[in-house]
Amino acid sequence: MNPIVKLIAGATGCLLLSMAVNAGTDTQNEDAKAEALFETIFNEGVERSPIYQTYLGMKTNYDQWDDLSPAHEQEGLALTRDQLKRLRALDKSKLSADNALSYRLMEEDLQQDLAFERWRLHNYPVNQMFGMHSMVPSFLINQHRVDSVSDAEAYIGRLNNVPKMMKQLVANLDERAKAGIIAPKFVFPYVISDSENILKGAPFEKGEDSPLMADFRKKVAALEADEKTKAKLIKRGEQALKKSLKPAYTQLVSYLKKLEKKADTRDGAWKFPDGADFYNAALKKTTTTDLTADEIHTLGLEEVARIHDEMRAIMKKVGFEGNLQEFFVFMRDDPQFYYDNTEAGKQRYLDEATALIDTMKGRLDELFITKPKADLLVKAVEPFREKSAGKAFYQRPAPNGTRPGMYYANLYDMKAMPIYQMEALAYHEGIPGHHMQLAISQELTGVPKFRKYGGYTAYTEGWGLYSELVPKEMGLYQDPYSDFGRLAMELWRACRLVVDTGLHAKKWTREEAIDYLVTNTPNAKSDSVKAIERYIVMPSQATAYKIGMLKILELRERAKRELGDKFDIRQYHDLVLTAGPLPLNVLEERVNAWIKRTKA
Repeated sequence: MNPIVKLIAGATGCLLLSMAVNAGTDTQNEDAKAEALFETIFNEGVERSPIYQTYLGMKTNYDQWDDLSPAHEQEGLALTRDQLKRLRALDKSKLSADNALSYRLMEEDLQQDLAFERWRLHNYPVNQMFGMHSMVPSFLINQHRVDSVSDAEAYIGRLNNVPKMMKQLVANLDERAKAGIIAPKFVFPYVISDSENILKGAPFEKGEDSPLMADFRKKVAALEADEKTKAKLIKRGEQALKKSLKPAYTQLVSYLKKLEKKADTRDGAWKFPDGADFYNAALKKTTTTDLTADEIHTLGLEEVARIHDEMRAIMKKVGFEGNLQEFFVFMRDDPQFYYDNTEAGKQRYLDEATALIDTMKGRLDELFITKPKADLLVKAVEPFREKSAGKAFYQRPAPNGTRPGMYYANLYDMKAMPIYQMEALAYHEGIPGHHMQLAISQELTGVPKFRKYGGYTAYTEGWGLYSELVPKEMGLYQDPYSDFGRLAMELWRACRLVVDTGLHAKKWTREEAIDYLVTNTPNAKSDSVKAIERYIVMPSQATAYKIGMLKILELRERAKRELGDKFDIRQYHDLVLTAGPLPLNVLEERVNAWIKRTKA
């Protein structure tokens, strides 16, 4: 080679090598900056919420509640705008694929938070499903751990800080009332009753300890401290309950009774200022799709018809003579499908639900590569909130391992908990449902915290509903009545598409929506009433389950078709679960990329 050419070639090679090294360094630098920023932004949100800190197993601000004031809310929006500015200062073209995805998700989340500033009043801070009035006792009992004297003092501090928080809550309700946003009339007896129930028992009146007093006494008794110290703590707890918590709840109840007089029976979000626009925005946020209310309504009707046909096949299999509506009545009313509404009946339900979950634990290797480290317990909903709480729900474990995941079954009315639905319900709330998805998510490594602990309702609830179907494909639901129960629960979610859009877009009344569920499902009427009342106070949320399930199933079937023998259900589930919660459109992109890689 000519020496000059050789020199040029050598110089070019060095230049290219240098450029490659620099490019790699630039990417590493930008990735490091991005990962640090993701952590910072997540922590900034955590710092603003003592309640969330406790959920994460932290004991900072352990005697405090969240600031509910409009000023704090505006500070949060200003912080969000600043966070978006800092995020966009990154050069996303230099990010790794994982960090580019995190960038995209964080940017969309921040943009959505700012866009929803327009709808900041379009909600009911106090309702029968959630609110600070019911959260205070539930949170203290289930989340506030007492491992030391200082933890007990923080518990007392939280009791003493209830008045400030309740005053803010009343101010927020009043601001909404002035804007014409008041919960429907049916909500008020529930929330007033729940609030008054908290003040029943000692030290508020003679008798057994109230739930909070019993909880505090039990936690203090378990401390490694001398009896004199424990007695002082108990006395201070009693005083905080009587002098701080009781007046705060009394004032809240008084305000709610006045507000109740202004409430009416209009139930849908259409009644809000710009209600149609709000509901469309809520649907988009909940489903992470562009489906319209009309499209969702039609999809629901189609799914209801399909599931009814599958139920008719089971009806023939068990030899029932009559039509589907008569079969519904039989399934709804026959005593063989219910345990007694006694302590023994309730314990039997909990024991059998636990056994179902234990059986599924033994078969997880057939479905999953990654499995959660956290354990799962089955627990009855506490008496103080069982009257108004949902049928069943899941609470994720503490990230630090101090608390297992909890599957709560509401056993207040055993007629609302048929045995034939027990199997599907356990799979949905427990394993392979919410516990698999949420526990795995927060145990992920190399994924930013905002993704591990964040969520998209359609993804999370879609996975829960999909998890009811998977055991059927494994050969479970051997009892045809249990398989009917699975279909009944899927039918319930299909009906949600119809009634949620009916209530909030088509101006259905509460009674029309209840009648639709009673006519088209085998569930108890009490189920239908409670469900419709839930959908009314949480516009769009109920649409997430079926929309999410259908997408997860659609993507799985696409992968099966295109991959043939290369398809592995364990790999598919790993793909769905090991990136944390995702919008459905992003999940679809992820699955399509996996199909392409696997085919190559």
